[in-house]
Amino acid sequence: MSESTLLALSPLDGRYAAKTDALRPIFSEYGLIKARVKVEIEWLLALAAEPGIVELKDFSAAGKARLRALADGFSVDNAARVKEIERTTNHDVKAVEYFIKEQLKHDHELGPALEFVHFACTSEDINNLSYGLMLDAARRDVLLPAYEGIAATLRKLAHAQAAQPMLSRTHGQTASPTTLGKEIANVAARLERQRKQIAAVELTGKINGAVGNYNAHVVSYPDVDWPAFAQKFVESLGLVFNPYTTQIEPHDNVAEIGDATRRANTILIDLARDIWGYISLGYFKQRLKEGEVGSSTMPHKVNPIDFENAEGNFGLANALFEHFSAKLPISRWQRDLTDSTVLRALGTAFGHSLIALDSLAKGLGKLEVNPQRLDADLDAAWEVLAEAVQTVMRRHGLPNPYEQLKALTRGQGITAESMRNFIESLELPVEAKQRLRELTPGSYIGLADRLAKGV
Repeated sequence: MSESTLLALSPLDGRYAAKTDALRPIFSEYGLIKARVKVEIEWLLALAAEPGIVELKDFSAAGKARLRALADGFSVDNAARVKEIERTTNHDVKAVEYFIKEQLKHDHELGPALEFVHFACTSEDINNLSYGLMLDAARRDVLLPAYEGIAATLRKLAHAQAAQPMLSRTHGQTASPTTLGKEIANVAARLERQRKQIAAVELTGKINGAVGNYNAHVVSYPDVDWPAFAQKFVESLGLVFNPYTTQIEPHDNVAEIGDATRRANTILIDLARDIWGYISLGYFKQRLKEGEVGSSTMPHKVNPIDFENAEGNFGLANALFEHFSAKLPISRWQRDLTDSTVLRALGTAFGHSLIALDSLAKGLGKLEVNPQRLDADLDAAWEVLAEAVQTVMRRHGLPNPYEQLKALTRGQGITAESMRNFIESLELPVEAKQRLRELTPGSYIGLADRLAKGV
């Protein structure tokens, strides 16, 4: 670790820095400034292409290329220059405007257009679109691929273990058997549903001025259809146009993507805890890695640390997502600045989610199924066939089936022999009795095998 990593205040930039590298170009201060530059440049290009803005002529192909090169090639050194300007302006978006003007002022074609940089814009016009672009990049390039990776691993495990019987535990007590694959398939199906919901969230944007009414736009160019112009511009960025706002885009979309991500994370907390429990029961072993230590004092231990790390980081991420959802859609009157500092923590929430997903993937990759332990638990739980027997008894009209099985099994040790003796005592059709005779806890799995293969 470098000295800067060791001195990092946040573990995202310290202990876990390597795991969050993919998010750094998106949610860092550099990433935010780069997004702002892109929005400002695209706005200038859009204005120049509008015939009604007669004082600004459309740029040549070469001029457009130079403008887009400024945005596309925006570097960390460029961002440092913006921050230097900000030390004077004490305003981050104004510093971006001044930086762009500084870059264009000596260009013979672009220089005359300087005062159309940031034309009729309030800072939030630039910021909301910048965060929309950042969220879209994080969702598309980082978050969804990570969830898809976990889902693919779960599907593979579900299919491989589709027929491996496993004792269920409802309320922590022995219950009707399932299969290991079916239990994993349940999670895979839930995760896929939430993944689709994350992907479906509309990331909205606006560029309608100081209070959302195009006041400055209309007084400058009354003949331009500004709502149509703004919609076309927002959609050109790949975002969904929001026609009704105050000074700020209300951030409902940020709450929505946070809530959808939080639900996906909660499903994976559920998985991490269950796998932790199955490791404790011996249903899974963990592959060993040379040199690793499980406990500082107990040499025998192989702790489920990846699942514990995942649970902890999902929890941290979800706490932030919950705050975003509760806070960001609320703004006093037409604008207050509380959203500004909160939005800067988006990368922190995504970062903890990414660390958790990485740990979960690592943990799942270490698992080895222990069928002997699974089968042994089933063989010691013949009481779980009580459901099967009493249901067949119901079909054939035998008296008080539930009560008879309750008397036989509740709070008592049931063996294969005692269960089969009870079955022999029943006045059932030959075929039904034979089917019950052949039943074991390991074969009483319903359609679990087929269901597990369906994800």
